[in-house]
Amino acid sequence: MPVVPFDVEPHDGAEPVVIGGLQTSILWRRSARARRIALRIDPQGGRIVITLPPRGSRKAGLALLRGHEIWVAERLAALPAPVIIADGNEIPIFGRPHRIIHDPSLRGGAIIEQAAIRIGGHPEFLARRVRDALHDLALRELSAQARDKAAHVGARPAAIRVKDTRTRWGSCAANGTLMFSWRLIMAPSFVQDYVVAHEAAHLRHMNHGPDFWRLAEMLTPHRVAATSWLAAEGPGLLRIS
Repeated sequence: MPVVPFDVEPHDGAEPVVIGGLQTSILWRRSARARRIALRIDPQGGRIVITLPPRGSRKAGLALLRGHEIWVAERLAALPAPVIIADGNEIPIFGRPHRIIHDPSLRGGAIIEQAAIRIGGHPEFLARRVRDALHDLALRELSAQARDKAAHVGARPAAIRVKDTRTRWGSCAANGTLMFSWRLIMAPSFVQDYVVAHEAAHLRHMNHGPDFWRLAEMLTPHRVAATSWLAAEGPGLLRIS
């Protein structure tokens, strides 16, 4: 089925399209570092992302998309249903379901219990307060884990940050700054352990050579299980908003 533009205005720079019978949009990006046109699916927004090199054209980008329509349609159809952060819905924390409960008796902030997260304040700000609570929890937990792993290899992170990333669960900058997705706090502990160990190992080896993998596997036994879990369940975490 051909790519067909929507009869609506695009939002936030995205170009509406229909592909494989599914309504979605294309987010165009241009990268000075790109050497060729790249096509991927953004699981968080359920959009097609086409990255163009400096001299790449949208016409060439659309041609690449047309050549991969079946692949794109299959992956869009396979995306988990979005989960809205709202009163009564469930989200995972450390891999365990937690029901979101708006509790007017709380003046503000959040209380995370064994199977629930209670949010106070005005209901209009519930989703933001849930995200803030998980962001803060992720920063505390992942920072502690990262410092512990780094100490095992005789290193110290320059800084540890938590962000809402779309393509990476973690990263290590050349200056030793570690970054993690706050959404990792929703994954089971063994997944967090692997991602943190992976980035801590980069404090010693800024590559994926044999020495890096030996060090990473010394820091965690969970590589296979965690990468399999992220491949299967990671897109679902990105669909929580």
